Amino acid sequence: MKNKETTLIIRNETVADYKAVETITRDAFWNLTVPGCNEHYLAHIMRDHPDFIPELDLVAELDDRVIGNVMYTKARLVDEAGEELQILTFGPVSIHPEYQRRGYSRLLLEHSFQKAAELGYDVIVIFGNPDNYVGRGFVSCKRHNICLEGGVFPAAMLVKELQPDALDGRTWYYHESPVYNIDNEKAEEFDKQFEPREKSWQPSQEEFYIHSHSVIQ
Repeated sequence: MKNKETTLIIRNETVADYKAVETITRDAFWNLTVPGCNEHYLAHIMRDHPDFIPELDLVAELDDRVIGNVMYTKARLVDEAGEELQILTFGPVSIHPEYQRRGYSRLLLEHSFQKAAELGYDVIVIFGNPDNYVGRGFVSCKRHNICLEGGVFPAAMLVKELQPDALDGRTWYYHESPVYNIDNEKAEEFDKQFEPREKSWQPSQEEFYIHSHSVIQ
């Protein structure tokens, strides 16, 4: 995809992009939700996981420079009878801080949604700040009766149907890929490959804590 107005090219990630993508991811998430971050390590290990979807591993390139990336994995919905529905989740999704708030994330995500639909996927479930995603067609998980084990509806769990009426209102339990269960010690060791940066607190971390610990009754 090439947008003539922005000269933004969206294409599949290549091996040559790996380091740039990991660095951008680190820059985008550093101190954002916790002191430091581990999302760049997640990007690193995700590529070799069986749930990873290479066709939906996309980079945004502006004037021959990679400025952003989104990665998808398979996830599952399981109903009360044990029937499974294979769906998608994405993350990390990153735009280099120099290029944020210019609409590039929207272009990258919209392109990925179109490509996911072309591949035959019907539903995406993510954890994210609703302020960032309701404008992209995501709604509360409770709207579609999708919850975690125990019947918990996290406020940050959001759902997008890629096909109209893909969900029928029955109770579904969400199961993400085990690749998201990050070993923090290994993430810390991986981070030593990058330029040292100071871990510190900033208000966005409290915002993340509130969103990630809130549930809908």
